[in-house]
Formats: sequence, structure tokens, C-alpha cells
Amino acid sequence: MSRSLARELAFKALFQLEFNSDEGEFKDFYEEVAIDTVISSGKKLKQSECLYVRQVVKETRARLKEIDEIISANLKKSWSIQRLATVDRNVLRLSIYEIKFAEKVIPKGIIINEAVEIAKKYGTDDSGRFVNGLLAAIAN
Repeated sequence: MSRSLARELAFKALFQLEFNSDEGEFKDFYEEVAIDTVISSGKKLKQSECLYVRQVVKETRARLKEIDEIISANLKKSWSIQRLATVDRNVLRLSIYEIKFAEKVIPKGIIINEAVEIAKKYGTDDSGRFVNGLLAAIAN
């Protein structure tokens, strides 16, 4: 397996949590279920890839307010983060976490390229271009 697949699985967990989340006492439970679900989805992951998925999902969710503020600051004035497609919003969240907050430095070009590929695979016809443009602006 690869870091690309692990990143895609982290995206899937974040996407799932968008619909099946609870900010109350069950927040941690829902995160664990989403992470365990994607990790056990039939793909054989290395231990380091499982740890990556778990860490990225938890840390992205922990910094969600900061990340959403970065996204909002880079949208056109007539757009809100809630107006974004759920796929685009969660690809952006994952990628912004990696660009701005992750301890391990990953080249921004790799993060953006893989985000675009995930957006193309799961989003609309315009998702790839939109994600690329927004992340390029944020990464600079």
C-alpha cells in the first residue's frame, strides 16, 4: 500500500464523519468507528499507514475550526464553507491540515496533486480544478 491510499482512506473517514458525527460525549466514539471502518475496508495497510490515517483524521478534526477559517478566508465573498460540496470541503480540510499543521513535512506539490486526484475521483467535474486553485492559493 502507499501513503496515497492512506490519504484517500483518511478522506473517506472525514467524509463519513461529516454525516455521522456528534460533538458531544460520543465524538471520540464516532471518530474511532469511522477510522476503524476505513482501515478495515479490505485494503491491507502497513502499521505506519494505519497510524497515519488515525493521526490525520483526529488532528484534522481537532483543528477543524482553524482549517475552516483558512478555507473561508480564501473563498469568494459570496461563498460560505457550508456551500461547498461535501467532497471538496473534506479534501480541502485534509490537505490544509497536511500543509499547515502536520509535523512531518510533506512537499506541498504532492499534497495538492493527491488532493486533486481524490477530488476528481469522488467529486464533480469541477472539483479537481476548484481544489487545485484553492490549495495553490493557500499553500503560498
